[in-house]
Amino acid sequence: MQEGTETSSGHLKETWPAPGEPGWRGDVYAQNCPTRLLLDRIADKWTVLLLTTLQARPMRFNALKRRVEGVSQKMLSQTLRQMERDGLVTRTVEAAVPVSVTYAVTPLGATLVEALQPMIDWAEARMPAVATAQAAFDRRQSAV
Repeated sequence: MQEGTETSSGHLKETWPAPGEPGWRGDVYAQNCPTRLLLDRIADKWTVLLLTTLQARPMRFNALKRRVEGVSQKMLSQTLRQMERDGLVTRTVEAAVPVSVTYAVTPLGATLVEALQPMIDWAEARMPAVATAQAAFDRRQSAV
């Protein structure tokens, strides 16, 4: 009998580990799979920009806000909190006046940065080709 199958009343039935159990793997194509939520978060531009910024070195909140142009204080706070919850960054509070909070990439977050870096490189290198395609599309649409 194959691994992942069991017999029940003369029928073969596939069995898989439950979420959180060893061997469990998500399925982003399944409607209720939590992997979809994770994919949505890690594909978010703020997550990508913050992770790659923090990969260089740990940073404080305001330094991140200055480096990642256009992010609001609220969005920065929400994104950092979610990344901390997902285990991608750590938040260290230092007792000082005023209180100092530093964010750093975790080993798990570093593996995500490794996966994201080729995508970032692709986007930066291919932006001229994408801009050309967009302009051609816009010309065709305006001619209609």
